Amino acid sequence: MLSERKVRNALKKVADPEIGLSVVDLGLIYDLKVEGENVKVKMTLTSILCPYSFLLVENVKKELEKIGAKNVDVEITFTPPWTPERISKKARKILKIS
Repeated sequence: MLSERKVRNALKKVADPEIGLSVVDLGLIYDLKVEGENVKVKMTLTSILCPYSFLLVENVKKELEKIGAKNVDVEITFTPPWTPERISKKARKILKIS
């Protein structure tokens, strides 16, 4: 059975290829909806010009399929725009930013 917690833990395995930190720690995940085997992920990118957007979406889908998701819908949004304030405390320590 899928749960939001299980989905979020799987998303922690999806790293931004440029920064090397997870999409969760970077604050790129805006919303999750889990209904049975269906998962909807609303996420953003660090930049509207992100060259890895396709790769990130594919990696999100792959990780969620590994835990049993049958249908994964990933919506990219830029509202609100991503800012560094969304980065987790753990990631801030790794990046050495305050």
